[in-house]
Amino acid sequence: MAAFSKYLTAKNSSIAGGILLVLYLLKHRRRAPKQAGKKGSSAELLLSIEKDGRKDRAAVDKVFFLRILQILRIMVPRFICMETGYLVFIAAMLVARTYCDVWMIQNGTMIESAIIGRSTKDFKVFLFSFIKFMPLIALVNNFLKLGLNELKLRFRERLTKNLYDQYLLGFTFYKMGNLDNRIANADQLLTQDVEKFCNSVVDLYSNLSKPLLDIGLYLFKLTSAIGAQGPAIMMAYLLISGLFLTRLRRPIGKMTVTEQRYEGEYRYVNSRLITNSEEIAFYNGNLREKQTIHATFKKLVDHLHNFIFFRFSMGFVDSIIAKYIATVVGYLVVSRPFLNLSHPRHLHSSHNELLEDYYQSGRMLLRMSQALGRIVLAGREMTRLSGFTARITELMKVLKELNAGKYERTMVSHPEKESDDAEKILLVPGSGQIINRDNIIKFDHTPLATPNGDILIKDLTFEVRSGTNVLVCGPNGCGKSSLFRALGELWPLFGGHLTKPERGKLFYVPQGLPNYGPWADSGPPSPPPTI
Repeated sequence: MAAFSKYLTAKNSSIAGGILLVLYLLKHRRRAPKQAGKKGSSAELLLSIEKDGRKDRAAVDKVFFLRILQILRIMVPRFICMETGYLVFIAAMLVARTYCDVWMIQNGTMIESAIIGRSTKDFKVFLFSFIKFMPLIALVNNFLKLGLNELKLRFRERLTKNLYDQYLLGFTFYKMGNLDNRIANADQLLTQDVEKFCNSVVDLYSNLSKPLLDIGLYLFKLTSAIGAQGPAIMMAYLLISGLFLTRLRRPIGKMTVTEQRYEGEYRYVNSRLITNSEEIAFYNGNLREKQTIHATFKKLVDHLHNFIFFRFSMGFVDSIIAKYIATVVGYLVVSRPFLNLSHPRHLHSSHNELLEDYYQSGRMLLRMSQALGRIVLAGREMTRLSGFTARITELMKVLKELNAGKYERTMVSHPEKESDDAEKILLVPGSGQIINRDNIIKFDHTPLATPNGDILIKDLTFEVRSGTNVLVCGPNGCGKSSLFRALGELWPLFGGHLTKPERGKLFYVPQGLPNYGPWADSGPPSPPPTI
């Protein structure tokens, strides 16, 4: 026992803990896809939003940079605009803040030198200089915060208006929810995801610009002070550690996409309960809705638990590699001219000169190592940003295709109708022709089918001229509402010709109005309208 206890040192325990953590992470990452494959949907309404994997590609690669450039052209539409002005303003404040940091290092070194040298006069002079510049430094910091917050808001305003211009163009908002099932939670994307994306872009701009400016300035000053070898070692460490951590962080992008999708699903099932509360109450569906909401919420919570643990483990690795080991490398580099007694830089330096040079060079190198660490950590934010970028890009792609008349829908197969497959193959959405003509409504060999491909009427042919009273009646599901959806151009034509007045010349009465609902799906027919 005594022989064993001598190995239970803090160092050995830390090493063993780190090895166990890495092994657990590797095992967890291998097991996660298998568990995901075993999970099934808990409710039928989630059928259209359970399309994992193929759209979740989110990584910091060439595709990510092409996507972000596409979105940036929307948020910064011209070279000379308010957004460009705020970008320049933030860059200027970052430069001013960097110079303030350098000045504070030099002034702080002089104050400490005056204290150690017992010079009351120098102490008062440099302390007064610090007090004199405090308002300016505080003003620079708060101007930087002002610029960042304004830029976030302006980016969000530009992107939101652009997306809503496409979303509310024609019937795109209807097509996205009824004809296309690639996106089931457009409200989540248009509100929360856009806000998080804009905040992430601006934060990344700030978190990258400031360290890059610090590194450039400190490289220049340190190269002239201690030579180029020390800064070169720090830059080499940045490259190696950055590549290593970027590889480890790759799952963050996909996990961010999954988190936002689960958040959208959870909001969707709650809004669905509110929208259909009357029908659910009539059919005593509260227990069924409770199961659906609990199942959706459980998926979200389970994913967030996994995400929290992954961020915890990555934070542990990030802290060691990007902060503490970077600081160790900085100490090793800055100590070389001082610990090497034959180094020409300090062969004839006094104790006070050594102390002043160490404080100034050491602090600059320490700040440079911290800036390198912030750049390495910014890779984590960039990986998370890739998840939001994938979501926004998918929304933009779907909106563009819907506005061009193209939609995608997962068809639900019906085994009992396999005999009709040959006819269904001939149904091509949008293959019919609409002819605008006043005083007539005419369906000419037009198949009436749902967006899912279910044929309601194989060949519909009839004509109604102006002044004719027409009553459309029939059992539920026979196609009464579908007829008027096709007439109102909400559903695509799958063939034939439809002659009708322009949309602005047709008048529709909503189903909710009593006794004036010729388009109603159930109940006794209402008095026929005059067309």
